[in-house]
Amino acid sequence: MTVQTIDCDYFDQPKVAAAYLMVEGDEAAFIETNTNAAVPRLLERLEASGLTPEQVRYVIITHVHLDHAGGAGLLMQACPNATLLAHPRAAPHVIDPRRIIAGATAVYGPERFAELYGEIVPVAEDRVRAMADGETLQFGQRTLSFLHTPGHANHHFCVHDSRENGVFTGDSFGILYPALQKAGLFVFPSSTPTDFDAAAAHVAVDRIVGTGAEVAWPTHFGPTSQLAEIASELHRQLDDYAALVDEADASGRTDNALDAFCGERVRAFFAAELAQHGLDGDADLEKTIAIDVELNGQGVAFAVKKRRFKRSRR
Repeated sequence: MTVQTIDCDYFDQPKVAAAYLMVEGDEAAFIETNTNAAVPRLLERLEASGLTPEQVRYVIITHVHLDHAGGAGLLMQACPNATLLAHPRAAPHVIDPRRIIAGATAVYGPERFAELYGEIVPVAEDRVRAMADGETLQFGQRTLSFLHTPGHANHHFCVHDSRENGVFTGDSFGILYPALQKAGLFVFPSSTPTDFDAAAAHVAVDRIVGTGAEVAWPTHFGPTSQLAEIASELHRQLDDYAALVDEADASGRTDNALDAFCGERVRAFFAAELAQHGLDGDADLEKTIAIDVELNGQGVAFAVKKRRFKRSRR
């Protein structure tokens, strides 16, 4: 196989976030970069594959969330001949990351943000290429096809690789931490703020499966061939999330009360899934998914607030 999985050891947690190295003859491409802290790992794997940073032709990010693209600028500095490929809505934030930095700093505070992510390095505009929906790119013996897949984020794309007949799915095909796969398939959608849209997420799942791919490479975490099973699980859970958005909207709850309601219901979703798999009461697993539980609750609440804002503008 010409695609290698790189464990980015995200926040010192193994097998939580991946980047991928694609080797094509005497050239290479990285898909996802994780944070600045992961960049040395990526370059070490490149060297172990017998290639140099000068031989990296592409750096590809599925979207600009920092666990996917926080290290993009630093990696581009190290790879002088590379072009960064991004969604048209993501490209401006790679070139000028000030809005991303401001948003994350507001969440974490300046000191914690610096500790977690370091300096987010901008990428020169002439080294960034925005990929349109359905656009293809020839890379050696393979064709890379770019599919816009909103739902998790409106600036998200997936990438189909013809040579391996696989899809790099970012966060559009669920979260599949290996630690959760103890008693059968355990996948869940990522409804993190600020762009969660259950209807669009359903379409994205179908579009990924519709490629006919034999393997998916989700960022969280590692390759899987269970595409049909994953799609079925995601559709079921996305229906639950959509119903929660409707319920929370109809409840009239606002502000902290809305946030608390959505958070409680999402925690209940996760608790039910853990129990179904016989994994309830496992403190280590609960710790692994704690941030996802929190962010998914926030994403549902944000979806309600966004819906209400749009309704108020009519």
